[in-house]
Amino acid sequence: MDVKEAILRRRSVRAYVSKPISEDILNRVLDAARLAPSAKNRQEWRFIVVRDAEARKSVVDATNNQLFVGASPVILVFCATEKDYVMRCGQNGGTVDTSIAMAYVTLAAVEEGLGTCWVGSFYEDKMKAALGIPDGARVVAITPLGYPAEDPPARGRMALNEVVSYDRWG
Repeated sequence: MDVKEAILRRRSVRAYVSKPISEDILNRVLDAARLAPSAKNRQEWRFIVVRDAEARKSVVDATNNQLFVGASPVILVFCATEKDYVMRCGQNGGTVDTSIAMAYVTLAAVEEGLGTCWVGSFYEDKMKAALGIPDGARVVAITPLGYPAEDPPARGRMALNEVVSYDRWG
């Protein structure tokens, strides 16, 4: 599968079958996150693999009880380890870099036949308490990871000419 095909096939999956993910496949997906670019190659991130049933329940609780999150065999929690690093452009480096890593994971998962769903609706304080994440870190995003129980339809996207301008805003 090439990158374009993975981009076209990626969906927000909210239903999973209860099939375990092999360590080899899980490691290939996680390696995509590790290989993602980061500002000044700082790699200021941690990726938490949540498989334990009780820990997964705590994560679901921290997502305001979005039950589909816990229906997958694995939940990945993406954290920025340095919350105060600001790039010259004014953006928080940890948030940007960790988001890039998460995007790489969503595409690597498609290649492995797995589904993900970017979840940004969670209570960071509850997530930190549930997983022992230190105060100096930020929880950026989470995703369930598993084999899809369904193939959600593609959602509409704006046309290229609606989101792209050349040489200046327009």
